[in-house]
Amino acid sequence: MKLLKYSLVFFSFYLITPTAFAADSNKTKKVQFNLNDDGSHYIRLMGLGQYWLRYTDMNPGSMIYNTPVNQYTDMGIRRLRFHLLAQINDYVLFYAQFGLNNFGFNSQQFQGAFFQDALGEIKVIDDKLSIGGGLTAWSGLSRYSTLGVGSIMSLDAPLYQHTTAGLYDQFIRRFTIYGKGQIAKLDYRVGVSFPFASQVATAGYPAITFLNSSLSTLPPKPQLNGYLKYQLFEHESNKLPYNAGTYLGRKKMFTIGAGYTLQEAAIAELEVSGDTSYHTMVHLATDVFLDLPINREKMTALTWYAAYHYLYNGKNFVLNCGVMNPATGVNANASINGAGNAFPMRGTGNFFYTQLGYVFGQKIISKKGRLQPYVATQIVDFQALS
Repeated sequence: MKLLKYSLVFFSFYLITPTAFAADSNKTKKVQFNLNDDGSHYIRLMGLGQYWLRYTDMNPGSMIYNTPVNQYTDMGIRRLRFHLLAQINDYVLFYAQFGLNNFGFNSQQFQGAFFQDALGEIKVIDDKLSIGGGLTAWSGLSRYSTLGVGSIMSLDAPLYQHTTAGLYDQFIRRFTIYGKGQIAKLDYRVGVSFPFASQVATAGYPAITFLNSSLSTLPPKPQLNGYLKYQLFEHESNKLPYNAGTYLGRKKMFTIGAGYTLQEAAIAELEVSGDTSYHTMVHLATDVFLDLPINREKMTALTWYAAYHYLYNGKNFVLNCGVMNPATGVNANASINGAGNAFPMRGTGNFFYTQLGYVFGQKIISKKGRLQPYVATQIVDFQALS
């Protein structure tokens, strides 16, 4: 039983349709309805599911519905998505995504699915400029701020890069007007977003005190986003906002990127006088991504990603997060981490993240299956924590 429990810590089951890598493989079959003879205008359907069976060694003092629990084994749906991508003609694109996140034994039954994306886009100058808008993840900051969930290398995305998820956006999506394009080796995206109000935030955030800041309760100001990357080798598709976490040796990629997210009056702080002052939220990042085929015939490859973020969310702001948290509360024995699997994930400070994986050749799992073990770490210097 002990071996089984600790094995479950590392177990994550992906059920992904072949269309997950459709943009990068001409051999992949697509669920597609062509609107013209050559198939350049189409309506394409895609789907993806990620299911977690896990054992969790809980934080001290964790409770599940008033029952103290030290460890727990459960199963849930981490992500379930259905996509519709329509290239109406040479200029107009429509994309919608419907699904749910974090559905477990303690989730509200018969609730949870929603539209995650709904955008329209028009091509203005070939591949150099397209303009779009809607509910979308076309935003800035860093590569893994909009990570394609069908190609995550690690167990999960480094969620601290979703810096305003559950606060000013809906799982990284917000109402946005954006521009994107590729000019030579430069790939860019810029946008103006209209964030959700803090009053409807789903992430539990700290109340404002003299010691720490909190979210502003003013009507939200527009948010400015941008991300620029330089592609040294092959170019990536930018049809959709989501970046690949691993190509499993399909591409030779090396990118260097930098981005920003700025929102005026997004932070509230208490002054000594008792008055509330409002400050600009500043998020800056730079990152590198490498996907390097080692042996094309055997399909072995190396994948590496590293990122540095400076996040300013006001004085001593710290936000704990527990993904699909099995715990529902804590008792008097709680630690600073909070309930269940939570830990200080986001806040004001300096963040460093890196992951490294190696793709073994084909026939490791099945005839064409491949295995990519990885290591990853997140190191943070929070302003509030010594």
